[in-house]
Amino acid sequence: MKKILFLLFIVVNYTALRAQKFEFQFDHQSIVVKDVNASADFYGIILGMKETPHPDNPPNIRWFVVNGNSHVHLIQRDFVPFEKNKSMHLCLSTKDLDAVITHLEANNITYWDWPGKKNAVTTRKDKVRQIYIQDPDEYWIEINTAEH
Repeated sequence: MKKILFLLFIVVNYTALRAQKFEFQFDHQSIVVKDVNASADFYGIILGMKETPHPDNPPNIRWFVVNGNSHVHLIQRDFVPFEKNKSMHLCLSTKDLDAVITHLEANNITYWDWPGKKNAVTTRKDKVRQIYIQDPDEYWIEINTAEH
């Protein structure tokens, strides 16, 4: 009888642990960059993100607000170069992709559709429109019209 109760105890606790809901929210994405000031200009001026202070104010780190409490952290450090594949990207959503495209074109920023055609827009089967741009370090950024 003690063995059955012990096994029942283990099963109930295992099930409860598996059902745990952490309710994560996206906090930030860190990006290693060659020149933090050039990247900060891109994220601040081209993408229109507001800079927010780092609590320690280091010269090689700049933080930008994406929305609410979500950030992009730019960190200037030496690192081993690697292929920046479009499948590995930051994604931003907007209600007005046409205004973003007009702003990009006014600032001579090239954008691509998913297959790789310059200055083209992909429309997915779910009707979400998307483009891809690259920051000064050639990281890919998707901008789309997905609603949240």
